[in-house]
Amino acid sequence: MNLRRALAIALAGVVAVFLAACGRGEGEGGQPSAPSAQEPAPQSSPAEPVAEVSDLSDGRTTRLTLDSGFLEALERLELTPAPVGDATISEDGVATFPITGGNLTYYKPGTVSPYVQGEILHEGSGLSLTGGGTEVELTDFVVDPGASVLTGNISVDGDVVAEDAPLFFLDGGTLEPLRTNDDGTLAVLEGTSVELKDEAADVLNDIFGINALGEGLEVGTVKITIDTGSAG
Repeated sequence: MNLRRALAIALAGVVAVFLAACGRGEGEGGQPSAPSAQEPAPQSSPAEPVAEVSDLSDGRTTRLTLDSGFLEALERLELTPAPVGDATISEDGVATFPITGGNLTYYKPGTVSPYVQGEILHEGSGLSLTGGGTEVELTDFVVDPGASVLTGNISVDGDVVAEDAPLFFLDGGTLEPLRTNDDGTLAVLEGTSVELKDEAADVLNDIFGINALGEGLEVGTVKITIDTGSAG
């Protein structure tokens, strides 16, 4: 089968976006209570965000600490990871991607669902996997915390074969509470677990002629550091 056709089929699925649920009050018997004609319906006050940055073009970095099991799996498969563009990978397996744009709003957990909203752009950087004379690049990551997904572009030997493809699932259940520095100019979100999406696993298996990669493979954990734009 033609490689581009196989990739298109593998990427036909899309990631469902988690929608914020809207609650409503109930009267006796579990039925919604109706306001009288003389009284206006009670309005609940919207939750105030703990932190909000409307423009992340001067944002800092997203750091992905690669899981040792993921690195061992790549080694067994004879796939070599490397940074692309402005990304770096340290000797201890921490990949760093500069934040180039987007926005982020963080609410107190439990007041709004999802309590982390927005998108974080990483244009001009990414990761490559090389094996068997083929190089695959995963670039231009977009982190969507509300949808718990990281998307990006896929290139094979320099040719783009998919754009905005779902690459990784972001497990917010391991996310630590938001931290800021003393003067409030930096905010840190840390602890989210990153797992391989089924669509990405299918594409990589197809490209490299393997079947060892699957959905749920833990890739690592993320630490996002953003410039809040606040003066000290």
